[in-house]
Amino acid sequence: MPFQAGRVDRFAANRIDPKTLEKLKLMNEGNVPWHSRILDPRSSVLLTWNRVYLVACLFALFIDPFFYYLPFVRVMDQSTGVSCVAEDQRLRNTMTVLRTLADLFYVLNIAIKFHTAYVDPKSRVLGKGELIVDLKKIQRRYVTSDLCIDILAAIPLPQVTVWLIMPGIKRSDYNIQNTTYALIILVQYVLRMYLVVPLSNQIIKAAGVVAKSAWGGAAYNLLLYMLASHITGAIYYLLSIERQITCWNQQCLAESSNASCNIGFISCENTGSRSYLEWQSKTQIFNNCDATADPPKFNYGMFSSALTKGAVSTSFQENSSGNPLQTSAFIVENIFAIAIGAISLILFAQLIGKMQTYLQSVSKRLEEWRLRQRDMEEWMRHHRLPPDLQERVQRFVQVKWLATRGVEEESILQALPADIRRDVQRHLCLDLVRRVPFFAEMDDQLLDAICERLVSFLCPEGTYISREGDPVSEMLFIIRGKLESSTTNGGRSNFFNSILLRPGEFAGEELLTWALLPKTNIHFPLSTRTVRSLTEVEAFALRAEDLKFVANQFRRLHSKKLQHTFRYIFSSVTKLQRPVARNDSCWLVVSCRENGAGTGDGPAKNIGKYLNFDVYRFRFQIPGMELDVSHRPQNV
Repeated sequence: MPFQAGRVDRFAANRIDPKTLEKLKLMNEGNVPWHSRILDPRSSVLLTWNRVYLVACLFALFIDPFFYYLPFVRVMDQSTGVSCVAEDQRLRNTMTVLRTLADLFYVLNIAIKFHTAYVDPKSRVLGKGELIVDLKKIQRRYVTSDLCIDILAAIPLPQVTVWLIMPGIKRSDYNIQNTTYALIILVQYVLRMYLVVPLSNQIIKAAGVVAKSAWGGAAYNLLLYMLASHITGAIYYLLSIERQITCWNQQCLAESSNASCNIGFISCENTGSRSYLEWQSKTQIFNNCDATADPPKFNYGMFSSALTKGAVSTSFQENSSGNPLQTSAFIVENIFAIAIGAISLILFAQLIGKMQTYLQSVSKRLEEWRLRQRDMEEWMRHHRLPPDLQERVQRFVQVKWLATRGVEEESILQALPADIRRDVQRHLCLDLVRRVPFFAEMDDQLLDAICERLVSFLCPEGTYISREGDPVSEMLFIIRGKLESSTTNGGRSNFFNSILLRPGEFAGEELLTWALLPKTNIHFPLSTRTVRSLTEVEAFALRAEDLKFVANQFRRLHSKKLQHTFRYIFSSVTKLQRPVARNDSCWLVVSCRENGAGTGDGPAKNIGKYLNFDVYRFRFQIPGMELDVSHRPQNV
């Protein structure tokens, strides 16, 4: 199997010795000439080149079959059926230029392989994965392994055959010319098609898939199927012309009494001579080899369709014909027909399987959601849930699907390394967390710990997230949607306060006091507000256990500014007497003493500035701070 640059499995590639990678980086730094640079087999540059090279290989595979269409039957006289074999000069020149351009990519790939590092197979035994970056070792390995195959695939055989070999054997039998011509091209064509398979596997190992999209993958497999049909049609076309020439040869031999019969007359290059004109007036080979005669005097078998419909009489193949093919007793013809049928079935079955795989990847999550929804409906009917409750459940499932499209965000994040996961969570959540005045004063380490424990939260319109008096189990940071937060102040008559929470704001701030207490009981704090979604809401949730864990881990706060804030705010707290509102977003019941006088100004405003949760009397101790407050609600 040919060596492909960077042919390292996904697991071994991750175990490459970092020292060799550093050495490779140092070797390519500075003014290193291009012919001395070493390429990393895992680099994005080499992956991009492999994709470009794959496209060039497919392009070359589509070009080669067109060389089979160069010969065609030219009808000299429609009434008498006089014909000859000519060559399409325009098609020959065009295909020569295009094929030469495609060959340049094969030559360039050889040059790249001479400079592509490889993993020493012996080093994989220890799991180290040593990358060989020595230029001489790389070149020696390539010369002794795959250079010969790559050179055979890169040489311009069709051009050499058309421009050099064919003119040198013009005097021979025309069928011999076509057979030689077809075999030379076919051998290199099979070799180039063989190189596409490991190249595709290499791209799959490096990037996971050949095409980045599902439709691209389906198109790629369809392209391979069309490629097989393209070369099959080209061979069928050339064999049809050979069958016509075979009939002319047999009829010419049958006219042995006519001394002027010359098989070379079937070439259009000899049609201007006097001997040809004499032979044309006497010969009957065109009448006897007329494929349109009823019945024909020569059995063309499955090639009769191409001859009767004029497919071989055009300068380029513009029409097509298909099965069922009517074969003769000619053994090669029957073998070819059987091969066409068998290969077509295999390729068609493979095409269906490949396209089904790629197309199912598009609708897989949708089908899973439909099955899950159907199972849920059956479960609700089995338990006889009321219609309104069933509707709420279905609405939640639909909202979750529309928001995530079946993507499990938590599993994706958990699969990432810790540092990447931390940076992603920081990017998604840090701005929301910092909107909490209390969190805004914390240091980065504590904020990262909070961001890492945030999880996605979704709820449809009209959902009661928490009710007044119920335990609070999580804190929400709103990304999208609106929440209504209302309170009756513990059922107080003629009292109702309601605020609107928008994206960027938060709910469940009661957990902050509960988590920061040094000796917290296992019971969650009771909610002082009722929170209900006014629209579909997407948010991040911080569970009570996670918040408590963060508080325990970082009991000694690293932020000096936060410690100073706590000392300044709580040093003057004495007892709770009356409510103080901060921008209608929370209620703090506090009385303060500043400079020896009881007042509600000064530090009282700072409490509302830095804390966004209900505070009652509790005992709160933080290193460097001693606060006498009671965490027990009382009537005010």
